Amino acid sequence: MDYTPALERLVKLLSRMPGIGEKSAARLAFFILRADESYARDLAAAVEAVKTETRFCSTCFALTESDPCPLCRDPRRDNRILCVVEEASDLLAIERSHGFSGRYHVLQGAISPLDGRGPEQLRIKELLARLSGGEVEEVVLATNPSVEGEATALYLARLIKPLGIKVTRIARGIPVGGTLEYADQVTVGRAIEGRGDM
Repeated sequence: MDYTPALERLVKLLSRMPGIGEKSAARLAFFILRADESYARDLAAAVEAVKTETRFCSTCFALTESDPCPLCRDPRRDNRILCVVEEASDLLAIERSHGFSGRYHVLQGAISPLDGRGPEQLRIKELLARLSGGEVEEVVLATNPSVEGEATALYLARLIKPLGIKVTRIARGIPVGGTLEYADQVTVGRAIEGRGDM
């Protein structure tokens, strides 16, 4: 027995999401089917709203519903320090740590030749325009510790250093609560290299 046409359409759409296979999509579809009708309406409205109301900030390229975004409008943020991240989700992770009070710039990806994404597909031109104002004294490169993130950080450092702006990289190493015994060699090596004063 096959799904009904409406249910089959929902399963196909859900299975196109990253990390969702056909079985998980079917489970989600059946959950939606069994849920209250108000839940299904609210879910549909939320999906539509995220597409119509969410956009990129024209300054930092974070996700926002107002332009400029609340972080760019916040007068308490330090204009001298700019943290560069790959995606808006990375910005949210840093904000949740409450350890950074400067401004942000979201690249909207990382350099990845295998995926056909070069520097021209990222928000690098806009980053350089922001740096030309003379107010930024330090750029913190907070790209992911992946091959693509490292390549992006190196590329940006080569562009920014000649501007006379200090370029720093986020620290990498053993996570809090982790143990040396189970950490991989690269992580342990970077933790040793990135050691600091106590």
